[in-house]
Amino acid sequence: MFKNDHIDGNKEMIAIGMMNVAGSCTSCYLTTWPFPRSAVNYNAGCKTAMSNVVMAIAVMFTLLFLTPLFHYTPLVVLSAIIIAAMLGLIDYEAAIHLWKVDMFDFVVCMSACIGVAFGSVEISLVLVVAISVIRVLLFLARPRTFVQGNLPNSMVYRNVDQYPNASNVPGILILEIDAPIYFANTNYLRERITRWINDEEDRIKSAGESSLQYVYDCCW
Repeated sequence: MFKNDHIDGNKEMIAIGMMNVAGSCTSCYLTTWPFPRSAVNYNAGCKTAMSNVVMAIAVMFTLLFLTPLFHYTPLVVLSAIIIAAMLGLIDYEAAIHLWKVDMFDFVVCMSACIGVAFGSVEISLVLVVAISVIRVLLFLARPRTFVQGNLPNSMVYRNVDQYPNASNVPGILILEIDAPIYFANTNYLRERITRWINDEEDRIKSAGESSLQYVYDCCW
């Protein structure tokens, strides 16, 4: 059980469902993912799934025999233990990477954190889903468009903004539309393509090159 292990979400959901089905037969509480216990488990240096069995036995023994000893323990102490354990699960580098790569993903990430910290899990979930849906709608309604150029000594064409060494093909304007074309984005794409064509014609006139003859739209 390592921090960067790949976890199959489908198997996790099946396991949680089976535990809830079995637990309902004996009037057990609803089973969920125990993040605090997982954090304590990881920080304790556990390596295999057998640690969960040991942890379950320890929890059962505590509930049956040691509960009176914790009766007068302040909740602040228990909260401090959970907070100290959960701090190890926060990946600050991933958040910084999102900030550098995609600002919208960073907003979604921070919305989830703030929603849980100052509200509840339900509020955070609704907030994140709403922001994600808005992003999808914006992406479909206003897709990104790029001018593609030919990489030297190859037949590969890439975005000229990302690959400065990519060169334009004389007389040909190659555009990439990073979304499918449908009724919601046709007007926006027509305006963008017209603007690209006008800019390319102005550049050709100023450089004294051959006139623009073909325009290729590469759509996904």
